[in-house]
Amino acid sequence: MPLARRLSLADAVSIGLGSMIGAGVFAVWAPALGAAGSGILIALAIAAVVAFCNATSSAQLAAVHPVSGGTYAYARAEIGPWTGFVAGWCFVIGKTASCAAMAMTFAAYAAPEGWRTPVAVIAVAALAAVNCFGVTRTAMLTRILVVVSLLGLAVVVAAGFSNSANATPAPLPDATAYGVLQGAGLLFFAFAGYARIATMGEEVVDPARNIPRAIVLALAGAVVVYVVIALSVTLTLGADAVGSAHPVADVAAAAGWTWAGPVVRIAAAAASLGALLALLTGIGRTTLAMAREADLPRWLAAIDPRWQVPRRAEITIGLIVIAVVLIADLRGAIGFSSFGVLLYYLLANASAWRQSADVRRYPRALQVIGMLGCLALVVTLPVLGVIVGAEVVLAGVAYRLLRLRFASRS
Repeated sequence: MPLARRLSLADAVSIGLGSMIGAGVFAVWAPALGAAGSGILIALAIAAVVAFCNATSSAQLAAVHPVSGGTYAYARAEIGPWTGFVAGWCFVIGKTASCAAMAMTFAAYAAPEGWRTPVAVIAVAALAAVNCFGVTRTAMLTRILVVVSLLGLAVVVAAGFSNSANATPAPLPDATAYGVLQGAGLLFFAFAGYARIATMGEEVVDPARNIPRAIVLALAGAVVVYVVIALSVTLTLGADAVGSAHPVADVAAAAGWTWAGPVVRIAAAAASLGALLALLTGIGRTTLAMAREADLPRWLAAIDPRWQVPRRAEITIGLIVIAVVLIADLRGAIGFSSFGVLLYYLLANASAWRQSADVRRYPRALQVIGMLGCLALVVTLPVLGVIVGAEVVLAGVAYRLLRLRFASRS
């Protein structure tokens, strides 16, 4: 049974913005500043360029392959089943870690110390339940959360820039080439939300036209937001942001806008929930596509006849994310997520590079830059995240080898 096409261009842009704005604005500054130091804006620019290359590749592929699964489906069609499997597996594991990071970020802003883990678990369970009752409900809730997030961020920007002339931020450590690249790799975690649009290609109205437009519009909007927030955080807090669990809220406090603290916390919680909701939706669709091809257990491919969503996949992903929340920390989740997502986009660029001239929308040079950028950022990620990510990718490959061997004997 196919999924229903119910998402408009505005819905798709909202889902992309919800994924990107929540993912990085409130979660990534402390680890990224710790790595990049005074080169944070250079790191942000590098992450944005790599993200743009990846976004144009995703847009070009989505216009030709308007189906669920994103690069899993694209790589299968353009390169082969094994490449598609690795891409899909990287997406699922990387974005599962992203979901855990967003749930932890929500709890950090919304719950007192000691209650954050149970609150994060409840958030995952509640949003997984929302996803089980139709994609239009997901899009509507995401749009509301994006608006709340942007209003809160507007308060932060106003506070930061109003105080910038009087602020004496702690000086950031000097930048190094390695640190800037590692910071860019961590910041890339925040830009990867446009993938959610591509993974929902089976549910977008007029996908050949709307998906490419939605990807570019969502990314452009996110870049603007990230630049102004980066300036606010660095000009107001400087190195003090490195050790903070909620640096964006600290900007308003440093400016003396004490009344804005609750507003910023509400916005942060809304942004994190919006990102978590969109992430869960995207992983469910990639899981559905992989299950249809038996690259994951086929029972995950079932679509609810009433709500027309992959309910089994959504519930399973929700349970796995809850398990990650219970065992991981925020920095580890971000590093692991970036590893999986960068490999995913490496294969997206390779798939777009293989496309013929008659369907090409962007020059091959962008795909080459995207591939090289993904490789450069992957090797500079925190070592533990790379090791664990490589082990999980190899575990997925071993699973598929065993499945194919058993299938050939039956």
